[in-house]
Amino acid sequence: MPVPEGRARVAGEWDRPQLIAWHDEFVPAAHTIPSGAVGWADERIAGERIAFWETPDGAPVSMAGLSPVAAGQTRLAPVYTPAHLRGRGYGGAATVAARRAALARGAADLVLFADPANPTSSGLYRRIGYRPVTDFFPYRFSPAGPPTT
Repeated sequence: MPVPEGRARVAGEWDRPQLIAWHDEFVPAAHTIPSGAVGWADERIAGERIAFWETPDGAPVSMAGLSPVAAGQTRLAPVYTPAHLRGRGYGGAATVAARRAALARGAADLVLFADPANPTSSGLYRRIGYRPVTDFFPYRFSPAGPPTT
């Protein structure tokens, strides 16, 4: 897979507004449960757990995040490239950079959850070496209220 021009770097405090904006774009696009974007960004900056891919002029164009390593395993999430920048290899480059960072931190296993109905992301993950293992189904539970009569 060809690597786009640019480089990977770890997101820093100066990237906080960008991370917050991309979090707010990613959540509805990925149909995930929203979390507080500010706290989310601060945790990832503090833990150095977001890899940006940036163009040669220093503009961030994609990100890939990691969970903390636990029992030798880390989760890759989120991977996000704004819609107008997709199809140029930025997401794949950011994902590979995050994978390298995870391995350097001692992760033996990397997992990610991908939407099999999305041929773009599923195809990208296969091209860079990920293989489907099993299907998961999301469930959302509401707090149980008192019985009604």
